[in-house]
Order: sequence, then C-alpha cells, then structure tokens
Amino acid sequence: MTRLFLFGIKIKMALPMSEKKITVSSFCEANSQIPEWLRSEHLTGTTIMAVEFDGGVVIGADSRTTTGSYVANRVTDKLTKVCDRIYCCRSGSAADTQAIADIVSYLLEFHSINQNEPPLVHTAANLFRNRCYDYRDSLLAGIIVGGWDKEKGGQVYSVPLGGMFVRQPCAIGGSGSTYIYGYVDAHYKEGMSKDECLQFVSNAVSLAMFRDGSSGGIVRLAVITEDGVERKTILGNELPRFYEG
Repeated sequence: MTRLFLFGIKIKMALPMSEKKITVSSFCEANSQIPEWLRSEHLTGTTIMAVEFDGGVVIGADSRTTTGSYVANRVTDKLTKVCDRIYCCRSGSAADTQAIADIVSYLLEFHSINQNEPPLVHTAANLFRNRCYDYRDSLLAGIIVGGWDKEKGGQVYSVPLGGMFVRQPCAIGGSGSTYIYGYVDAHYKEGMSKDECLQFVSNAVSLAMFRDGSSGGIVRLAVITEDGVERKTILGNELPRFYEG
C-alpha cells in the first residue's frame, strides 16, 4: 500500500511490488478521492459570437476556461487566427479546438501557396466542418468562423457540435449562448454599422457572462475587414452594466 499526498489529500494506492514509478494519471484513475476539478478536461465552456456588417465582421468571446468547476484560466484568448483575415471562435474542449485550429491554419497556408492568393473564408469554414464531422464521435468542438475575402466580403459560418455547416449573418455559440437567444433575436437588425455591431456583441457577451457560470473574465473583440484585423478588449470593470450593476 502506497500513500501519496496531492494538494493536502492523502491518497492510498495499492501497487504491485514491481511497480517503481507512480504517475499522476495512474493514481487519479484509481482514486475517487481526487477532486473533480483535477480529473476533468479543460473546457472553454464559453460564449462566442460573430456578426456580419457591410465591409467585414465583428467577432467576440469571453475569456474563462474551466476544468470541471475550477476556473483554470481567466484570460484565455478564444479568438484564434487561422490566416491573415480569417479567425475562428472556439468553444468546447480547449485541446480539441486548439488542435483543429492548428490543423486548419496549416492546411490554409499550403492552400494559399498553391493558389498564390489568400484563402477564402468559405474554404476555411469547410476545412473546419470536415474535421469536426469526420471526428464527431471523438471531438467536443463548436466553432464559429469569421473573416473577409475579396469575393464575398465579410462572412460568418457556424460549425456547431457534430459538424453541421451554415452561413449566418449573426451566430452565437457556447454554453452562455442559451441565455441570450432572446436578446439577440430582439436586437439584431440588418445593415448595422461596425460600431453598432461592436456594441451589440459586447452587450450580448456581457449578458451571457452574468448568467452563465462557465463564462466570465473579460470580453475580447476583433473587427476583420479588407484593411486587416483590429483587436479590442473590454476589462471586467468596463463591461456594459444592466440591472445587476
């Protein structure tokens, strides 16, 4: 019988005499005394959003990453660059979404070299769709792809769990999205300007953060146009306040 201490918790573990090395994973699997937040997967249980406007898109997300009920990171950047004018918003398993984003970015780099021009947003979204669908039984990944290209301008594509693929003028995702469907339906309108989209996204993500325990931290925003990418950050004390404040 071997006794180990992990974060002040005594762990008893029976090991064969030939066993000389004890790993964290081995006694985590064998002991129910390990706290749930040490055994859980890193999840970006989250709020992500993207909106098209004339000339580009606005994307936004909160910054909380959880491991079970434990907040593992308060300032995660869930707006991931896949090429110069195409970004993705990630929700689900942090490891899964990071791996998919890296793979798509790698493929798009080769695609742009072969075509001798920047890739289309539709192409990037299709690559995300293919990976999410082919490995739908193994991955926990919800993706929103937003970007600008010379053919169709600003575009937003939603690739939720399971690998469905659809273009939407306004897309929301993540655990916090369930709290703001009513707000989005009531306040979204066609033909919004860049500033109106920025306010709309920041309000929606902030409202989700107030209600969803898996969303929080700060709001990260990005405006993607022909001119490039403009990043913005809204700190906790600068978030839009509603009746809670």
